[in-house]
Amino acid sequence: MDDVVYTRVKNQVNKILSIDLESYKEEQMKRRLGSWLTRCGYEDWDVYFKFILTSPEDLLKLRNFLTINVTEFFRDKERWNQVEEKILPLLLQERNNHGSSLQGLRIWSAGCSTGAEPYTLAVLINELAPNRHHYILGTDLDKGALDRARAGGPYHIDEIKNVTPERRIKYFEIEKEKAYFRSSILKAVTFKEQNLITDTYENDFDLIVCRNVVIYFKYEAKNEIYKKFYGALRKSGILFIGGTEIIPRPNEYGYKSYGVSCYIKD
Repeated sequence: MDDVVYTRVKNQVNKILSIDLESYKEEQMKRRLGSWLTRCGYEDWDVYFKFILTSPEDLLKLRNFLTINVTEFFRDKERWNQVEEKILPLLLQERNNHGSSLQGLRIWSAGCSTGAEPYTLAVLINELAPNRHHYILGTDLDKGALDRARAGGPYHIDEIKNVTPERRIKYFEIEKEKAYFRSSILKAVTFKEQNLITDTYENDFDLIVCRNVVIYFKYEAKNEIYKKFYGALRKSGILFIGGTEIIPRPNEYGYKSYGVSCYIKD
């Protein structure tokens, strides 16, 4: 895809879906869009755009494709062990030191896709501090993914492969190759649609989890998101990012490194 065509496609996507592709890595997005057009059986973008304007279902498919969703419970299990054994106990103790022993945590899963990440957090915090009132927020740009998250599934059996047998029994209802969260855990998470680049953030979070999301963005967009995350964290709050991601100079944003994939607000 040449630059002229890509510019036209970006403008159309922004006009039709209000998704600004300027913030995404260009070559990566060009490849994705090219393969998508071929998969849909079209050779010309103008013809394709005319088609999807007459088909809400296909318009939604394009939106879901562009928002890039990969999901799995306890993905990168070693890092989640770190959250369970070190980070959450630390944050709970911090709340104890600066408030009531019954005060819960404020946790945000940014770019939560179909909900595996915030529900993973809900499971962990329910087991560590079940008698506190916690606020767990899951946000994403993909409306279809959020609908599935709110419904608690269905999740393919492969998506819960890292869940222990004990937790499967406790938290899931499994029908053949599909898994659904039990209703008792659904109410623990609040979901809402959000654009990480353009929308304002809630604040006073103890923990922000944003894994394998900003890797698709250009440096300028990443820079802005990390700054906004900093503003959304309370003092000593923690940002937990993907295993292949790194903030090269965290002190420039006001963070200190806190183990692998984690940064604490200084």
